Amino acid sequence: MLQKYIIASSILSADFTRLGEQIAECEAAGTDWIHVDVMDGHFVPNLTMGPFIVAACRRATKLPLDLHLMIESPERLLEAFARAGASGLTVHVETCPDPVGTLKTIRSLGCAPGVTLNPETPISAIEPLLPLVDLVLVMTVEPGYSGQAFMLETTAKVAAVRRMLDAICSQAWLEVDGGISAQTLPQVRLAGATAFVAAHAVFDHPQGIAAGIRALREKMI
Repeated sequence: MLQKYIIASSILSADFTRLGEQIAECEAAGTDWIHVDVMDGHFVPNLTMGPFIVAACRRATKLPLDLHLMIESPERLLEAFARAGASGLTVHVETCPDPVGTLKTIRSLGCAPGVTLNPETPISAIEPLLPLVDLVLVMTVEPGYSGQAFMLETTAKVAAVRRMLDAICSQAWLEVDGGISAQTLPQVRLAGATAFVAAHAVFDHPQGIAAGIRALREKMI
């Protein structure tokens, strides 16, 4: 790893009438990645962004585009998202009939493969996949909507995944997503998380995007 911690600003809470401008604000404020939550209205109830939006984000920034695919049968769309400019593609173990093949396909497309799981899914479901990934995402809310409250009980899952990654000497990022703020970030950082997805805490900060990112960065020390 070239750095210890990552802030991934999630555009799920961005103002889409000013998306390019707000991505530029995030970049100027020092965010590390732009996080894109892709939802299909089936695996999760919400419906959000497809390859067209990812391509627009790629035109707006050179930062890594960190895609979280909350969709059924993600293998159908991997190539389209890779062509659109994704840097990393993270899939849910619950939606992949062949997770090993899916992760290998992601890497073959030139993207960083990642795996995630819902809060109620046991971490044993992803343990065999850990040697194949560059990122593990632990959901700290039920996936589907921005602005949910952080689930305190997920901290133990973060710590358990940290131990699993350390046991195989993995350099994969351990990412957390859901209710991450200046108040909750220290808990998951101490549990071993290294990448922090923030939507509401960045785009809805009362003092603006730069202040939101600064508040998160201050909690990484």
